[in-house]
Amino acid sequence: MPPFPVEVVELAAKVKNWGRWGPDDELGTLNLITDDVVRAGAAEIRTGKRLSLAIGLDEDGPQMGLAPGRENAVHEMITVNAGWPPGDSSGVCFNDDKACLGLQASTHWDGLAHTSYANQLYNGYPADSVAAGGASKLGIEKVTSIVGRAVLLDVARSKGVDALTARYPISGDDLDAAVELAGVTVQPGDVVLVRTGKITMLLAGDREGYNGADDIGIPGLSLASVEWFRSHDVAACATDTYSFEVFPGDPPEVVLPVHVLHLVFMGMTQGQNWNFEELAADCADDGRYTMFLSANPEPFTHAVGSPVNPVVIK
Repeated sequence: MPPFPVEVVELAAKVKNWGRWGPDDELGTLNLITDDVVRAGAAEIRTGKRLSLAIGLDEDGPQMGLAPGRENAVHEMITVNAGWPPGDSSGVCFNDDKACLGLQASTHWDGLAHTSYANQLYNGYPADSVAAGGASKLGIEKVTSIVGRAVLLDVARSKGVDALTARYPISGDDLDAAVELAGVTVQPGDVVLVRTGKITMLLAGDREGYNGADDIGIPGLSLASVEWFRSHDVAACATDTYSFEVFPGDPPEVVLPVHVLHLVFMGMTQGQNWNFEELAADCADDGRYTMFLSANPEPFTHAVGSPVNPVVIK
């Protein structure tokens, strides 16, 4: 892979968090979700209304072979009406099932071991900390919880559109405009949810368009947004797109630079394929864009990501 342009290297130095929470840290910006932050997040609960931000785990998921091995979920029944004692189905019976899926196939978190650059992971861990057996450092199982205050930044609504078009690059100024629409202040330790509206294509059955495979591209966070997340001390960020960041990027020859800057240099966990449509309508209706979020990853040992069913409580 060619080296990053000098402006990207300089940006990486500005946002770098290596050593901030000690030389052995494996959580990155999730350290910002302190007990006080969680208590403040719980105070956002007013009505008890709960909304899931996940899409279904099934064969109709967003994957279409662009990332080899990242299969949509395949569900299989392994026991159907099996009686106990075995062979006796006249009394108590049991059903069991299993699933096979890529851990990043549907609504998910990317862990800090998901991306390396120049043979290094977050906090300077060597890239070969991830091998055939998984991640010996920065595995998703180290993330015991992601709960606290979340803020929906509805970039599409702030621009007066249902969804951002093509490969729109979201900047820090765009995020500020969404903050103004929401009437909130982003606080250290917040989880920021960035809505583009792109997932409406997937929900309508247009998987190719959602993936950007029709050459339209994917809107998302750009290099011009990275310092915004660092200056606001955001704990984690999730988007409603396949690629998280604008794709193809700018410049297009740089491979997923926002992934590198967030995961490797900042140590900020990323979420993708989240569904904000019901939440966005609810926030526009009641005028409240802050809420309590519970979005704990599944503790797959040595994994570099995890499916999640994020639930917000308002």
